[in-house]
Amino acid sequence: MKTGDLEQFQLDIYDVKDQLKQLIYSRSLEAFAAGDRARDEIATVDDLQRRQRFVRDSFIRSLGGLPASDLPLNPQTAGTVRGGGYTIEKVMFESRPQQWVTANLYLPDQLTAPSAAVLHLCGHNPMAKHSDLYQTVAQHLVRAGLIVLNMDPIGQGERLSYYERESGKLNVAASTREHEYAGKQCLPLGDNIARYFVHDAMRAIDYLISRPEVDAAKIGVTGCSGGGTQTSMLMICDPRVAAAAPAAFIMNRESYMYAGQAQDAEQIWTGLTKLGIDHEDILLSMAPRPTLVMAAEYDFFPIEGTRRTVERTKRFWKLFGGSHCLEYFEEPIVHTYSPAMAKAAAAFFSRHLLGRPLDCTWEGIHPVKPELLWCTASGQVRGDREHVRAVHEENGDRLAGLEAQARSVPDPVKKEKALSWLHDKVFADRRPSPLNPRRLKLPSLDDAPELTAESVLWWSQKGLFNHGFVFRFETCGDEHSPMTIALWARGTRNLRARLDWIRETCRSGRAVLVLDVSGDGAVTPNSITTKGGIHDFYGTIHKLTTDLFWLDDSLAALRTYDVIRALDLVDWISGGRNSDIRLFADGRFGMYGELARVLDERLQQVEIVNGISSIAEWVRSRYYETLDSEGMIIPGMLQYFDLPDLRRWVKS
Repeated sequence: MKTGDLEQFQLDIYDVKDQLKQLIYSRSLEAFAAGDRARDEIATVDDLQRRQRFVRDSFIRSLGGLPASDLPLNPQTAGTVRGGGYTIEKVMFESRPQQWVTANLYLPDQLTAPSAAVLHLCGHNPMAKHSDLYQTVAQHLVRAGLIVLNMDPIGQGERLSYYERESGKLNVAASTREHEYAGKQCLPLGDNIARYFVHDAMRAIDYLISRPEVDAAKIGVTGCSGGGTQTSMLMICDPRVAAAAPAAFIMNRESYMYAGQAQDAEQIWTGLTKLGIDHEDILLSMAPRPTLVMAAEYDFFPIEGTRRTVERTKRFWKLFGGSHCLEYFEEPIVHTYSPAMAKAAAAFFSRHLLGRPLDCTWEGIHPVKPELLWCTASGQVRGDREHVRAVHEENGDRLAGLEAQARSVPDPVKKEKALSWLHDKVFADRRPSPLNPRRLKLPSLDDAPELTAESVLWWSQKGLFNHGFVFRFETCGDEHSPMTIALWARGTRNLRARLDWIRETCRSGRAVLVLDVSGDGAVTPNSITTKGGIHDFYGTIHKLTTDLFWLDDSLAALRTYDVIRALDLVDWISGGRNSDIRLFADGRFGMYGELARVLDERLQQVEIVNGISSIAEWVRSRYYETLDSEGMIIPGMLQYFDLPDLRRWVKS
């Protein structure tokens, strides 16, 4: 046997490939059931209104709060385009200073008084407002006599944040790629990129209200897919929404969890599953305001979840005793905002906002050339303007504020709060279990005959095994030898590049435990997504990590717990007589060792090469390596500490 053969070692005494998923899913199911029970207890309007306040407050808190909306919009109009019975204005406004939102305002001809408007929030199509799909939706709505604002979301249309003005290059792809890229850097701050999506949408309503053509009491919102997400968030947050029609998004968390799909960064709401908040709460947040749920029967958003959620929430409108109700439109199609949906939405908004049935024709609807709808000369805000801000710059400001706040707190006080918070994140919701190790001696290695090796499998917590290889120098190692835990990405699947280090460490008289933390090495899960590899964007680890975020947990906290349980294993192997346990790490996984060291005094020394110098430095980086980055995030950690703080406290 060679070291390369060890990298292919298969654990065949337990199904470790499914365990991480099962642990996360079982915790999630408990939270889903608790949420159902809480909603089932709503019996009166007062009960419902308390739930609405709870959902809104919890949601906004999970986003890190919302930016201020009391700054001038500084609206601009870049030109107009004539359509059949309407005019399109190419408008821009500042949602936040130097953050320009690009949009198209569709105005029906012959408006004689302030009238109803619909904010159309575009889904994840990179072209957004000037894509054929979303032009078509807007044209259906304006034909019904509705004013329509088609808006580019962050990272789409003319708002690409990583477009470089000098070179004309786009260094991070539009839409979901950008959302995830910038969204990860929000999380250590205690923020969610969704705070900026919501704020942009609320400022778009501010813009509509500023227009003399718009009746402020008659503003609706609609959107499909990612636009359905934005619509849903606005339904929770903004009471000015008079009617809503989310499309191809409303379902429930349980059905989508089992669908095995990842979601975009603004769709991951930290801690809300733990609180029992689900898509039913999105809908009940609108009661008794008119709401139309539109669904595609063959969507990747599971139709079973949609039907269940709609059926269970209808009763909340009945509590008010009025004529308004929760309406439902379903079409046997795949994921899209179809013409039939657009017509259903037009009829819904016409009835509830304009107060009349549809009286229009759909003939002649066709998109125009995208560049005709650009609000900028270059097609990008960053292409036209030198000083433009986006989420990355917002994160920098938020970070600076946290750092200023931290400087005002005495270090002993900061340390006490930080370690208490970290302890809670690492140990809360774990399910302790005896180690019950399984040990297996392995054949000698042809390329390292001086080493002995064994495989060890043990319970990190109930339902979750960790694994490692223990190496010793054949002539100078025993059960009581001082031990070094070795930690790096892919663990026992990545031995050959580090064989010389293992040899030298064992030759010095130390044993080496190469550790496979949860979701890595020999305990890497089977693929459960259709996107990319296990560790890629939207891959299995990404999906499971974001499921943990929903539970107010993280892969980083879970893996830190794994390291502490590895200390328990070393104690067990030595019979409690090993007083010299160290950790060596190569790369980002070293963070787990640093977190473990401040929580457990048994870890005498941590040595890291090629590690993370600072989470704050990573947040400030405009560009970064994405591989394994979701595994280095504990949401909110920078509100309490950064890695340099831990290093300072260990030395003190």
